[in-house]
Amino acid sequence: MTKFTDLGLSPKVLKAVNDVGYETPTPIQEAAIPHALAGRDVLGIAQTGTGKTAGFTLPMIHKLARGRARARMPRSLVLAPTRELAAQVAENFELYSKYVKLDMALLIGGVSFKDQDKLIDRGVDVLIATPGRLLDHFERGKLLLTGIEIMVVDEADRMLDMGFIPDIERIFKLTPFTRQTLFFSATMAPEITRITQEFLSNPERVEVSRQATTSDTIEQKVVSVKAQNRKVEAKAKRDMLRKVIADEGDALTNAIIFCNRKVDVDIVLKSMKKYGASVGALHGDLDQRYRMEVLNGFKNNDITLLVASDVAARGLDIPNVSHVFNYDVPIHSEDYVHRVGRTGRAGRSGKAFTLCLPHEEKYLDKIEELIKGKIPRTEITASEPSKPTETHSRSRSKAIKPDAPKVEAAKKEDVVESKRETQVAEVRKLARNDKNQRPQKEGGRKQGNHNRVVGLGDHVPAFMLRDIRTTAAPKTEEPVAEEAKSDDENAA
Repeated sequence: MTKFTDLGLSPKVLKAVNDVGYETPTPIQEAAIPHALAGRDVLGIAQTGTGKTAGFTLPMIHKLARGRARARMPRSLVLAPTRELAAQVAENFELYSKYVKLDMALLIGGVSFKDQDKLIDRGVDVLIATPGRLLDHFERGKLLLTGIEIMVVDEADRMLDMGFIPDIERIFKLTPFTRQTLFFSATMAPEITRITQEFLSNPERVEVSRQATTSDTIEQKVVSVKAQNRKVEAKAKRDMLRKVIADEGDALTNAIIFCNRKVDVDIVLKSMKKYGASVGALHGDLDQRYRMEVLNGFKNNDITLLVASDVAARGLDIPNVSHVFNYDVPIHSEDYVHRVGRTGRAGRSGKAFTLCLPHEEKYLDKIEELIKGKIPRTEITASEPSKPTETHSRSRSKAIKPDAPKVEAAKKEDVVESKRETQVAEVRKLARNDKNQRPQKEGGRKQGNHNRVVGLGDHVPAFMLRDIRTTAAPKTEEPVAEEAKSDDENAA
């Protein structure tokens, strides 16, 4: 069995790896590190959770140990698609470079430009950045990329999904062609392949697992959600989510709940809080300081449930996540692989549940086609809780700690929300019918009701759904007669 000592890393790097407690490299590390140390371009393909980050940080630290950084001219560059992933890469560098004197700067949004400029002006060996913030510094004249010796693109397929490919191409053109390039990704789309052919020089392709596969250590299930009608589907899903979490009992130590839309993240967060869950939220519209606090709280087990968009699906290394819940079936099949890859990491076992409504089956079919396997289905009736097992009867789930008064209040609020959702659906239906029945133009003018209010679209403000009580207007004492009398006097 290969060990880190067999890969050719320096003693100082090996000492840092040993302090972390690692002895045996993962397959992607074993395959990629020797080629990176030899100075070759590397195209690494591996499923999420296989140790790609250490696969490029360790050889970079080894090679950068000799040399000195110059002001505003970093020696190496690591590009990451999200702030959280960039911060995690920075943590790995600090961890593995503790015995090597290297200066590092992290350039991400939500942080003061002034503080980042000070680091760049001092000179850094390792620059870790998101594409947007990196180009912001470059356009302000605070950064030069002509001294880059090693360039890393992490989670390249996520870059494609987020629309960063034009930025990546521009950054490549700003760096010297003599650089060494390390390209790491979980999947390889045709557009990514085109970029590697254009900007990588005869790369060594390292693929340790079939593209778009899920780990064998993850137990996957699809929970079919059935609602009486489309108007109450959202509430049915929230009820089902709470039931599945409660049924897992003590087996659930912490979990990530993925939603397709940011607005659904906020709704699910509010719903879980009402029922006493230890929960936090993570999506792109939140303040960066809050995002980091929530993420650190989840890593430290201060938060049990993390409701997130796909910003948390890529690259976040939280080894002990026991469960993943797909509140929505991901529209892009590759996102399913990344979501469920947050659990079952580093050889541990994990569970992944996907809540599926009938109209989401088409997305599920594409996912099964991608992973080349059938995901077991299970049906649970949310309105009739399953009988608690012996374990559940002794202790309740750590994720949701019911408090009777809070639960009753939450149920009442759910009823109110359900009525409101029904009212909104009715108003939207009437608006669509009115639009379909509107007469056609005749003679260049619209016929029909000219007093119709337009411009709201499908969104109906809450205040327009409230009942309005009106009081009868006070009767006037025949003002017309008075006015007529006055006119007669004037005429006389």
